[in-house]
Amino acid sequence: MGRFQARVPTESRPSYAPRRKAILTEMIAAAPQTLTDALNAAPAAREFVTFWSDEDTFETVTFGDFRRRACHQAALLREHGVVAGDRVVLIMPQAIPLMTVFAGAMMLDAAPAILAYPNFKVEPAKYRSGLAGVTSNLNARVIVIDEDFPDDMRAYVALGEQARLVRVGDVSMAYSDANLPDRCTNAESIAFLQHSAGTTGLQKGVALTHAVVLRQLEYLRQALQIDGSVDRVYSWLPLYHDMGLIACFMLPLACHMPVVMQSPLNWVMYPETMLQIMSQYRCTLAWLPNFTFQFVPRRTAPARWKQYDLSSVRALINCSEPVRAASMDEFYRAFAPTGLRREALQSSYAMAENVFAVTQSGIKGRSGPARIWADATRFRSEHRVVPVSEQSPGAMSFVSSGQLLPGNQVRIVSSSGEVVPDGTVGEILIKSDCLFSGYYNRPDLTAAAIIDGWYHSGDLGFSLDGELYVVGRKKDLIIVGGENIYPQDLEEIVASHPAIHDGRAVALGLYNNQIGTEEIVLVAEVESQELLQNASAIEGELRSLIMASAGVAVPRIVLKPPKWIVKSTAGKPARSATREKLLRENPELCREADS
Repeated sequence: MGRFQARVPTESRPSYAPRRKAILTEMIAAAPQTLTDALNAAPAAREFVTFWSDEDTFETVTFGDFRRRACHQAALLREHGVVAGDRVVLIMPQAIPLMTVFAGAMMLDAAPAILAYPNFKVEPAKYRSGLAGVTSNLNARVIVIDEDFPDDMRAYVALGEQARLVRVGDVSMAYSDANLPDRCTNAESIAFLQHSAGTTGLQKGVALTHAVVLRQLEYLRQALQIDGSVDRVYSWLPLYHDMGLIACFMLPLACHMPVVMQSPLNWVMYPETMLQIMSQYRCTLAWLPNFTFQFVPRRTAPARWKQYDLSSVRALINCSEPVRAASMDEFYRAFAPTGLRREALQSSYAMAENVFAVTQSGIKGRSGPARIWADATRFRSEHRVVPVSEQSPGAMSFVSSGQLLPGNQVRIVSSSGEVVPDGTVGEILIKSDCLFSGYYNRPDLTAAAIIDGWYHSGDLGFSLDGELYVVGRKKDLIIVGGENIYPQDLEEIVASHPAIHDGRAVALGLYNNQIGTEEIVLVAEVESQELLQNASAIEGELRSLIMASAGVAVPRIVLKPPKWIVKSTAGKPARSATREKLLRENPELCREADS
């Protein structure tokens, strides 16, 4: 006899709607409401942070170990008077203690803010100015420094009337869960503050709530299909920068995903260690600024390229700078023999004001960053993309930063505020459910940046076929005879010359009264002091190289010794500070422009 199922009359069928609603309610209730909830829910035995100094010196803590250390730091902060709503400034070297103090502050419902630690790569005067400005603006309850913080820098730490300066050492033992402070339970309270890394941007604090951070992290988890039991992040990025803090600390914390980390200084001195760590720990994800994709292969002997194994990598995400095709191609050509897949090279557009990411490539069924070729002359003169073939004379390449993440909107507008057609360059405006509400204690900056709910990023770019392309900063644009010159284009060409140090070229516009337009001045660091003896020959080669590659004449090139260019705390050339230094040391440039 055949099997059958009796039909139940509609009026007598059980209703499953209440049960479905109850399950959904349970799921929402179980989801973490704060970052502290997310940390508490992590499997205690799973690896969390491995801090790597070299192959013989590293430390790994599990989520359980990390929680106990963070709770201990929370108890210490509470002893120093920290309560809910207080700001806690952290000026410590990149390491596990910094991370546990940060988490400990969040456990108290306080708002931690990580600032850059002083190092030999940053100009002292610029660092002191930024440090004084930020600490004064935050008016923190406690400012935490490590035992080795330079005494001569302490005078630049602004302490309010009730603020305390606290030195802390490493907390390396396990602690009991007894007498731990109450955890933060307010999703709408400020989780932490991020700060930009520019010359003046250090005073632009971005306060973010637990709810908005967790929303952004969930978008990233879905877009990248993260599985905390399988994936592992590699990072050398500083934790005071949004890319390091969000992608490489908060995202692993929320997704219960291991992260292998080294200090930025350790990496920049030994960039090949990135390949070593990713191979040894089988890392799957990393976020990297564009220059890294050239810096690592150029600082690694070709004979050693094939000894590494990058087959585990599924996403190396080019972020924080305009994405350059040449950089991505150079990295892939070097390390394809290691098992690196082409589709692993991805891109993103991100900023602290949106927690982190606005776009991500490789989502919505697309394989990776789109790439187009455009007529360079028409792009500079008409400010729009006219597609051409790759082989066309004067063709220039653009690589997409990806598609919009959920909850994000983008407008491209002209200087007059009108929305421009696809393929036309304008300022990138952003509106999202992850957007910050304003700069901390800076209503003047907030009013200028957020207009009618749209954040004016100051970045220039264009949209095409659902992809966002970022081409540079509005304030950095050089206009010569009506043509838009993007300094990054010239800097990339100059950096390809063997005499110039990678990433140490800055193109500037200097107005010339005689011709009524800007002229390009390019300053670049040579690899060694001795090369300055051949400055004239190198300058001639650079002019020819720029003309051949970009069709742009550069009337003045100034070569400088190593470490001359002023850098931001994020390790990038600081344009305005470099410009001031150049004109101060080369006053004839001003006289030439005025003559």
